[in-house]
Amino acid sequence: MRRRDFITGIAAFTVMPLAALAQEPGRIYRLAIVTPSPRQAPAATALFDELRRKGFSEGQNLAVIPDGFEADYEHIAELAAALVKVAPDAIIAGPAVALRALQALTHTIPLIGMSEDMVAEGVVTSLARPSGNITGISMLSPELDTKRQEILIEAVPGAHKIAAMADANAAPEYHLQALEHAARSRGVELSVFRVGGPGEIRSAIDAAKASGAEALNFLATPLFSVPGSQNNRVVLDRVAAVRLPAIFQFPETAEAGALAGYGSRITDLYRQRARITVQVLRGAKPADIPVQQPDKFELVINLKAAKAIGVEVPATLVARADKLIDE
Repeated sequence: MRRRDFITGIAAFTVMPLAALAQEPGRIYRLAIVTPSPRQAPAATALFDELRRKGFSEGQNLAVIPDGFEADYEHIAELAAALVKVAPDAIIAGPAVALRALQALTHTIPLIGMSEDMVAEGVVTSLARPSGNITGISMLSPELDTKRQEILIEAVPGAHKIAAMADANAAPEYHLQALEHAARSRGVELSVFRVGGPGEIRSAIDAAKASGAEALNFLATPLFSVPGSQNNRVVLDRVAAVRLPAIFQFPETAEAGALAGYGSRITDLYRQRARITVQVLRGAKPADIPVQQPDKFELVINLKAAKAIGVEVPATLVARADKLIDE
């Protein structure tokens, strides 16, 4: 998304008279969304489907401020300022970098967030009592990164060296050290490759391959994992090119061509966030809504992808999968 485009779109929304949006009877609720997902992605479709099911329909009683999809996080401060100026009824936002930018500008507009670990990232003070103007979903990502590493080691039992692909702007050092310790306890060497932005994705994967890594764990971050995003397509293409087994945080990524995905479906998380948004639009204060966590996890293994790169997934792991892709 170009900076000029999103500022133009928001400005147009700002000057649009409410009468032009109104549908009588009733109120028009204004919603802003800041997300790495494309507008046409299944996650966004799930969000709007759930809002509609709960009585908030775009074009009827819901007006969505444009241009927050596929957000440019390198210019998040500018986007956040433009959205706050519009003063919507609520802002759905994530990851933590977007939430912090918005928190710095408003203490009154409700924020419905989703990030990897909302407490550790300093977005909320606690899950039970988030305080302030924010609530949302904390995705348990540090714990699940470790679980995915265990699954990857089991999927490639002969591997002596694996790599963790980490977002250099998000992954805390203590988390990476914990992953290294967990790998050593299994007799596996873990190398960490820190990726500073989209332009470094291909070179980081190539560097992991050159280092002798036999499998890749893409740690939880929108930089790699949002299904349907440009970055995710780049990752999948490069992983296939270097013929390395890889695991991701969303099951949908395995369905798109990776060896494995373990976690909550992103579509389920967006539906869950829509239900929180409905509470806020109906008058609940974010501070009174405990931060939620995923409650359903799914392991998808792509046997077709495994065959293409010459990996035979052990039968014990295949038997545990919730879904297999084999054609």
